[in-house]
Amino acid sequence: MKKIVLLLALVLVVSACKVNPFTGKKVLNFYPNSQIFPMAFAQYDQFLGENKVLEGTTEAKMITNVGQRISSAAERWLTANGYPGYLKDYKWEYNLVKDTLVNAWCMPGGKIVFYTGILPITQTETGVAVVMGHEVAHALADHGAQRMSAGTLQQLGAVAGNVAIQDPQKRNTFNQAYGIGSTVGLMLPFSRGHESEADRIGLQIMAIAGYNPDEAAELWKRMKANAGGNAPPEFLSTHPSNDTRIHNLTKWAPLAKQEAAKFGVTSFQ
Repeated sequence: MKKIVLLLALVLVVSACKVNPFTGKKVLNFYPNSQIFPMAFAQYDQFLGENKVLEGTTEAKMITNVGQRISSAAERWLTANGYPGYLKDYKWEYNLVKDTLVNAWCMPGGKIVFYTGILPITQTETGVAVVMGHEVAHALADHGAQRMSAGTLQQLGAVAGNVAIQDPQKRNTFNQAYGIGSTVGLMLPFSRGHESEADRIGLQIMAIAGYNPDEAAELWKRMKANAGGNAPPEFLSTHPSNDTRIHNLTKWAPLAKQEAAKFGVTSFQ
């Protein structure tokens, strides 16, 4: 049984590599769009049916407009860099939900939600573009499917350990150590890496869409002030610290402007 589990894990890893067009790196992804997108679309529709979606307001229209500009910029970049049709299965949707949560999120296939609670932090359309670029980037890079793939490997590791260890006491010790070690040592760094990758890709596509990437660091300064020192230590978080993000976004903004210049965009909103 142990050999079967390990063999299955090896087959999954070898067969599940996909190239991220924005980084050129191979990523772990067991789930094709044809499998994961329909599930995500159904869950998104269910969420919308259970929450108050704002339609027709100035803010709701702005969310949609910004999303369309940024997803169009992403398609321009992909086409120009040899990936025409990369987004053919995506069904972009951008909704504003009435809720005090200071958050926004994206599901595989381009299903995005902003909560009204984040708008006092974004403040302007360009601030919204910072968050939107980040969320669109998650969809472009298949981060949802990658997280599911990593979770599958984590579960297979636990199964292999439980099969291999016969002694109940040792098995219990293994499960406790494995749970903490695989989460803090692997899953959380994996998630933080995705967040940083989405920040960098998001800067690039928001700049191509004509939004000023310098605003990204300013937005995260406001996010830091809003958090008021309540964030957990970075190594225990799914996200980089606010200070790390501010530092990275400041460093990456000039590079995003250089990329936008390749598309004739040299002035920014």
